[in-house]
Amino acid sequence: MRLWYTSLIGLLLTHGNISWSQDIIVYKQVDTVKLQLEVYYPDTLQQNQPYPAMVFFFGGGWKGGNRSHFLNHAKYFSKRGIVCFLADYRTWNKHQASPFECLKDAKAAMRYVREHAPDFNIDPHKIIASGGSAGGHLAAATALVSGFNHQDENLSISCKPNALVLFNPVFDNGPGGYGYDRVSEAYAQFSPLHNLGFGAPPTLVLLGTEDNLVPVETAQYYCKVMEKVGSRCDLKLYEGEGHGFFNYPNFEYYRLTLTETDAFLQSLGYLGGYPEVNIE
Repeated sequence: MRLWYTSLIGLLLTHGNISWSQDIIVYKQVDTVKLQLEVYYPDTLQQNQPYPAMVFFFGGGWKGGNRSHFLNHAKYFSKRGIVCFLADYRTWNKHQASPFECLKDAKAAMRYVREHAPDFNIDPHKIIASGGSAGGHLAAATALVSGFNHQDENLSISCKPNALVLFNPVFDNGPGGYGYDRVSEAYAQFSPLHNLGFGAPPTLVLLGTEDNLVPVETAQYYCKVMEKVGSRCDLKLYEGEGHGFFNYPNFEYYRLTLTETDAFLQSLGYLGGYPEVNIE
């Protein structure tokens, strides 16, 4: 059963097409916490045509942040023909949640989207996970990390995305990497870099060369290992840019990284046509 948290906004049925704007649903309840997905649809959906989906996980060091982080990205890609989801997950500042609980929530969100693919008019074989910083970690971990699932999850439904778009992701959580002080020896099971293997989905990594949290060498090594296991990894470096350089207020790099993402998704057959990034 589909769990509606708010009523659908802007639904129109005309001439065999469905025109949607946005709605908000609860994908998981943990104790009293209701975790939501904010959904953005293409302007017009053909009823019998499945669309790609893109699930965004916000950054904030697993401590803070909120799902509006990727709002402009979701609006852009929904206009391009992708059903986009902005995902909640529990954080330390709001819920005293550990990084492990953040990952449990992210995997639950991915499973919900795939399980309810017919409800959203999406193709369950074309689900992209994306995120920035710690949200990039979560996106990558839904693809690569086998553990850290809610006890009541239906594990027969895969949480693994079909493609990854990672904005300065903190995918090394080992000694010397981001978050080791919080995950300790569990890094071996938690860190995407330490769990790369055959079947890893095609991945785009977007990174500034002056990022103070994600060294360029780490990203280069990640892509080298990806190649060794037979998976595609495109690394795009942006000279002189630091952590979070891709966010909307830095519009020029928002535009450049969005256009790069668009081209990557076109190369996978998820999009057609031409990207056009405008200030809204």
